[in-house]
Amino acid sequence: MAEIVIRNLRKEFGAFTAVQGSTFTIADGEFFMLLGPSGCGKTTTLRMIAGLELPTSGEILIDGENVSQKPASQRDIAFVFQMFALYPHMNVRKNISYPLVSQGLPAAQVKAKVAEVARILGIESILDKPVGGLSGGDRQRVALGRAIVRSPKAFMMDEPLGALDAEFREHMSEELRALHDRMKATTVYVTHDQLEAMQMGDKIVVMNHGVVEQFGRPQDIYDHPATMFVADFIGSPAMNFLRFEGVAGQGDTAVTLGDATITLPQLQESAPGKALALGVRPEHVQLTDAGQLRGRTLATEYLGTTQIVTIDTAHGTLKARAPASQIVKTGETVGLNLTAQALSLFDTASGRALRTAANAKVLHG
Repeated sequence: MAEIVIRNLRKEFGAFTAVQGSTFTIADGEFFMLLGPSGCGKTTTLRMIAGLELPTSGEILIDGENVSQKPASQRDIAFVFQMFALYPHMNVRKNISYPLVSQGLPAAQVKAKVAEVARILGIESILDKPVGGLSGGDRQRVALGRAIVRSPKAFMMDEPLGALDAEFREHMSEELRALHDRMKATTVYVTHDQLEAMQMGDKIVVMNHGVVEQFGRPQDIYDHPATMFVADFIGSPAMNFLRFEGVAGQGDTAVTLGDATITLPQLQESAPGKALALGVRPEHVQLTDAGQLRGRTLATEYLGTTQIVTIDTAHGTLKARAPASQIVKTGETVGLNLTAQALSLFDTASGRALRTAANAKVLHG
C-alpha cells in the first residue's frame, strides 16, 4: 500500500481556483475522507491525487515519489466512481478481469484473482450474469472488484455510494469499511455526507471553497472544530452558536453573556475582536430550573430515547438534546447549563476557534 503526502496543492481552472494550498498526509493503510459541500474542491483534490487532473502547483508524493506531473497510468491507483462505470456489454467476470487481461496476465492467474476477489465481495454466484440486470448494490460490488483485483497502491473513491438508496447505502458503507479493514488498503474517499465520513473514516479533511478548514480524527473534529464552518457542517443537529460582544483574554476561564457568567476551558490566546460566539453541541446543553442563562422553549422533536428541544435565548436560538423522559412544555422559560469543558469560543470576524486548554493539541497552535 502507500503513504500519500499532499503539499501546498493548488488547482486553477482559468480565473477560478478550485483548490488552494492544501497540505495533509494520508498514512499507509488509512481510510481517509475528503468531506465538504458541493463545489468545495474535494473531487478535484481526489482527481489530482489519482492523476486525472494535474495540479497548477504543489506536490503529490506517493511512497516518497513525486508524481505531481505523472499521468494516472503511472501512479498505480484504482478509481471507483459514483456511477459504477462498468462495461455494459460484458458480464461480471469479464468486467472484473478486464484490468488484468489488459495487462496481459496469463489466463490461469486472471481466473484465480477473479475468484479470490469474488469470494471477498460475496459475488461468486453472479460472475456469469450481465451487469445490466444487477441491483445497484451488486453493481457497486462489481466496480469495487474491478478496482481491487490488480492490488493497486491506493484506492480513490468518488462518492461510490451516492447512487444507492439510504438504507442500502448504510449497509454498503459497513461493507466498505469491513473490506478496507481486511485489505489494509490506503483509501481516499470523497463524500458530502458528514455522517458517512464520521462513521467510516480514520482521518477527515474538511474542505470549503477550495480551502482545508480542518484535518484530523473524526472525534477531534467533532469535539474541537477549528472554525465555525466545521462546527456547523459536522454534527446533527449542528453546534449551537451564542453570539455576544465582549472581551476574551489569554488566561480567562469564563465569558459574560448578558447577566450570565459562562465557565469555559482556559483561553490560551486573546480574541482579536469583540464579536464572539460561544459554541456548544446540543448534548452539552442541560435544561434546569436553575442556570444563569435563560431561554424560552419553542419546539420539541421526539427521537425515541432523546428529544431535541429548540430554545430561544437573548444570544440566539439553540438546540438541546434532552432525555425523552424529561417533561418540556413549549413556551416555558428554562435555565440552561452548558458543559464547561466541551465549549468552544470563536472570533466571528474570522470564524476561527480560539485556542483553549481543551483544544490546543487539536488546533496545533
